[in-house]
Amino acid sequence: MTLQLLGKASSINVRKVLWTLAELGLEFERQDWGAGFAATDTPEFRRLNPNALVPVLCDGDFVLWESNSICRYLVAREQRHELLPQAPRARAQVEQWMDWQAGEFNNAWRYAFMSLVRQSPAHQDPQLLAQGVAGWHRHVQILDAQLARTGAFVCGETFTLADVVLGLSLQRWRVAPLDEAGRPEVPAARAYLQRLEQRPAFMAHGANGQP
Repeated sequence: MTLQLLGKASSINVRKVLWTLAELGLEFERQDWGAGFAATDTPEFRRLNPNALVPVLCDGDFVLWESNSICRYLVAREQRHELLPQAPRARAQVEQWMDWQAGEFNNAWRYAFMSLVRQSPAHQDPQLLAQGVAGWHRHVQILDAQLARTGAFVCGETFTLADVVLGLSLQRWRVAPLDEAGRPEVPAARAYLQRLEQRPAFMAHGANGQP
């Protein structure tokens, strides 16, 4: 049975799943749900995801939400252990950075992104914006330090699921309309993005003009 992915392709969380599906070479059908498309705040959609958020994956009668969990499921389903190792310590490191992306990193850029990219009227407080930008930069520096240690990808010499979720977040920082003079120097992170650009799936779903 064909996998079904519910969510608009411009959503960064949907793009995590799209990138993972591309890396795995899986066939799927995608339906547009979310702002500008089919409404998620409906009884129909809430039966699939009570949070009324995209993405949602349907694999036959199995329904899964939360983008990082979907990515982990797909990789485990296909037994692609190079992307999500079986060894407890190696797997924990990948999941540690995935959880950091979903929690710490995402929360760091939320206010600045809503203000500068989404132009939200509710996110135009100058002080909060400055704090948000500073926090965004600080978290990028944490990632840069990790990449300087590995010299390659987030968890070492090989590409893993951690790179899917963090690559998208770092790309968002790169293309956001931030004051260039205020951006920190992050040479390891910039070199990392160049490495990711060698992957067709990143070019299709990461470096594709979407913030």
